[in-house]
Amino acid sequence: MTIRCLAVDDEPLALDIIESYVSKLPFLKLVKTCSSATEAMQVLQEEQIDLMFLDIEMPELTGIQFLNILKHQPLIIFTTAYPDYALEGFNQDAVDYLLKPIPFDRFLKAVTKAQERLQRKVGKAAEAPAAPPTAAEQDFMFVKADYKTIRVDFRDILWIEGLKDYIIIQTKDQKIITLLSMNKMMEKLPDSKFLRVHRSFIVSLQKIDSIEKSRIRIGNKEIPIGEVYKDAFLKWVEENNIQ
Repeated sequence: MTIRCLAVDDEPLALDIIESYVSKLPFLKLVKTCSSATEAMQVLQEEQIDLMFLDIEMPELTGIQFLNILKHQPLIIFTTAYPDYALEGFNQDAVDYLLKPIPFDRFLKAVTKAQERLQRKVGKAAEAPAAPPTAAEQDFMFVKADYKTIRVDFRDILWIEGLKDYIIIQTKDQKIITLLSMNKMMEKLPDSKFLRVHRSFIVSLQKIDSIEKSRIRIGNKEIPIGEVYKDAFLKWVEENNIQ
């Protein structure tokens, strides 16, 4: 299989090295190189990308902040000059973490791991029965909490708050605490009904009572709108003709 790659780094030399390494491996195809996260976001919207080489320390948006915005992530190999980010990188379920300057043998090991992961994914898809309904097709989800599996109807959710490795699902009648990342939570929710507005908050768009500058009010709860998520929220406001 051919792995379609994207390289994101604000250092031209780092992009040149990745481009050179990719050219040596016939199972890799470099679709594009980008110098910023915003440029990469546009590519991800237009192209099928299987694997992204992502620098962590970049201006405007760091690699970690960029991943927190994405709803659907390709496989990630972090590239950075700073070893201090290793733990945070692996918390993002990265395939590997490469320290600059990147030697070719270390690069090869990383992309081989990515290749194996993609092959397993393809194999499971071929063996799997018909896919269950997506979040857009169903109106509920199941989460694990209090040693049991709980059904949560989307219409009952007011907001979702992230607390380190846990999230709180606030409904009309209860507060459900479950071990899940915000990114995984977003994958379970229908795009048309929920939006991430802050690193730590997802809101039910149907439950918003008012919008006050950089805050959303749902009932008595004030929820901040993060700078990273503001453009997406303002786009939703514009599309829904909210004055």
